Amino acid sequence: MNQSFAALNGQLSGTRLFLIVATLLSLSGATFVSAQDKADAAASPKGEWPQFLGPQRNGISRETGLLDTWPTDGPKEVWRVKGGVGMSGLVISGGKMITMVQDQAKQFVLALDALTGKQLWKTAVGPAYRNAQGAGPRATPAIVGDMVYTFSGEGILSALKFGDGSLVWKHDTVKELGGKIATYGMACSPLVVDNRVIVTVGAPNATVVAYHAVTGKRGWKAGGDRAGYSSPAFLTLGGRPQLVVFTGQSVLGIGHKSGATLWRYPYKTTFDCNIATPIAYKDKLFISSGEDHGCALLALTATGDKFEIKETWKSQGKGSVMRNGWQTSILWDGHLYGMDNVGPASPITHLNCVEIATGKLIWQKKRFGNGNLIAADGKLILTTMKGELVFVRITPKGYEEIGRSKLIGTTRQAAALSNGRLYLRDDREILCVDVRKIP
Repeated sequence: MNQSFAALNGQLSGTRLFLIVATLLSLSGATFVSAQDKADAAASPKGEWPQFLGPQRNGISRETGLLDTWPTDGPKEVWRVKGGVGMSGLVISGGKMITMVQDQAKQFVLALDALTGKQLWKTAVGPAYRNAQGAGPRATPAIVGDMVYTFSGEGILSALKFGDGSLVWKHDTVKELGGKIATYGMACSPLVVDNRVIVTVGAPNATVVAYHAVTGKRGWKAGGDRAGYSSPAFLTLGGRPQLVVFTGQSVLGIGHKSGATLWRYPYKTTFDCNIATPIAYKDKLFISSGEDHGCALLALTATGDKFEIKETWKSQGKGSVMRNGWQTSILWDGHLYGMDNVGPASPITHLNCVEIATGKLIWQKKRFGNGNLIAADGKLILTTMKGELVFVRITPKGYEEIGRSKLIGTTRQAAALSNGRLYLRDDREILCVDVRKIP
């Protein structure tokens, strides 16, 4: 998706068991992640990148042993194959890499062998989607157990078998709930919690909707805001696990089992362009938007069944310390590292380091350029809209670039990391490069 607006997870295989500590909930032969298990990300096996923003849905991988010095010719290319149009991110689990692509007629879910790039299956999930801000699917799939969940550009939620891509169930969410497709397309990447697939739909009285992960039966619905373009997170705030959803007009805290709204913080932006995923810091929540809007750190305190919200700090407007357009910042050792998008449609983008507790700008790499980022092994891994892969050391001491190489065409997607390999894509190709430390 043009993501400056949108212009913007049968049976579990051991290698694909993620976010599970002790409790496994079995229904109809399928096993899924329970809410309490998700809190212990250390149980996620090495090499998994099974959902939007990775194992913990925060853009951070536990992998180590990555490049410390940059090869003269850049990272070694493992494979490069034809892909397709789309702004969907890449997910990796159980030896498969999955994404969404589009040709002239249809949107597809595509599965490749993660080691070789060989196509394993390809399943159509909707007609081709186009608007003035870009063509193709926007959302990133989620792999949970032996299922894959996807959300198309017009809001078709599909459940497919991980093994062969066969369709299990699907819902045209916007149409069924009497809603309207978001201006820049439906961009929510599905989240699976406690046998529920959660998506942001933005229909009347159904901002957020939960579907049964096995049967596809619709469960609760919550909220009355327009959808926006963010993807929900499952966080613990005020001592209570909950869904946190950045809508087009607010941030919502929602009970993941009941669908009850726990709190709401109004946050209106131009064109409903709340896109980045909220970040938890202790019992506080960081939110940020582009279009010169800004950011805030909110403190949440439980008061019975509801929450009290106080602004710890707020940085708004043209002087804001962080204006995330479509990119979710990385929180590392008390500091936020992220893209500060200046002005409408982000003609200028800085790379900023901000102390999260205070909102103080620590350093800024001016005019770094627009792109996206993840983190691992003490390094920011950035992909730019110029098609560059950039490694930057994570440190509050200042900007320290390890190296960069141009590898692909224009892209807004962050890379995905699995077993020392990075997976990247543009509108034509999907690429795998080896970023393990050189012996």
